[in-house]
Amino acid sequence: MSTSVEIKQQAAKAERLRALHHADVPLVLVNAWDVASARIIESLGFPAIATTSAGIANAMGYPDGEAIPTALMLESVARIARAVALPVTADLEAGYGSTIESAEETARQAIECGSVGLNLEDGTGNEADPLIDAALQADRVRAVRRIAGTLGVPLVINARTDAFLYAGDIPRNQRMAEALSRGRRYLEAGADCIFVPGGIDRAEISQLVRGLDAPLNVLANERTPPLAELKSLGVKRVSLGSSPMAYAMACFKAAALEVRDVGTFDFAGRRIPYAELNALFR
Repeated sequence: MSTSVEIKQQAAKAERLRALHHADVPLVLVNAWDVASARIIESLGFPAIATTSAGIANAMGYPDGEAIPTALMLESVARIARAVALPVTADLEAGYGSTIESAEETARQAIECGSVGLNLEDGTGNEADPLIDAALQADRVRAVRRIAGTLGVPLVINARTDAFLYAGDIPRNQRMAEALSRGRRYLEAGADCIFVPGGIDRAEISQLVRGLDAPLNVLANERTPPLAELKSLGVKRVSLGSSPMAYAMACFKAAALEVRDVGTFDFAGRRIPYAELNALFR
């Protein structure tokens, strides 16, 4: 059980995170999947930490998509939150359930594990019915806002819509209309930021910024415009998702292949020095 002092400190972190969504420069989140990655991000001067559901799930031996036990995901978030002084926002997928009650419980547990923000997505993982009913999802966002107020930690709600990800053969303009409609509903319900992954281009980013008139979160990949251009387009939050963890695994794979196929150990010369890495945990 958190003390009143701890709740006040957590609430202050939540307000710091919220303010970063209204700064002159976009909030860039290099998503962490464990304490080591989080401490490295903190040491480099980033202002906040976001977790990656896929990164944590994969590291624990599960595929992404709510296959990991909820308790294990929350334990990983708690370890990260305890290890850093920065605000931590957690990728908690669709809230580990599709009901209002599951959203409330996930929000409560997120606060208890030290998080001051969370992602709440509207994808179902069901190809036949890919999105949670928009009205129900708005009610779930409203429930998260309500439980956060009750517990005294004003969670930063990053409401994600998967309208661009799971729309099948629906034309792009119809996907845009769905994303904007859902985003506006979620904002009215109490969301702070709208997250729209799905390979959106410059014109679509600009349309989302204008149409939502609220902080927009984009998911960066190799085709995403540079940060300076995202700033000019009005983007307020940039997430890297599971890319940092997948890149780290690519480096690990390359090291293993060098040893197996070449028989050399050159990769070891490109590592973070032992003393530097070890010092992060003192």
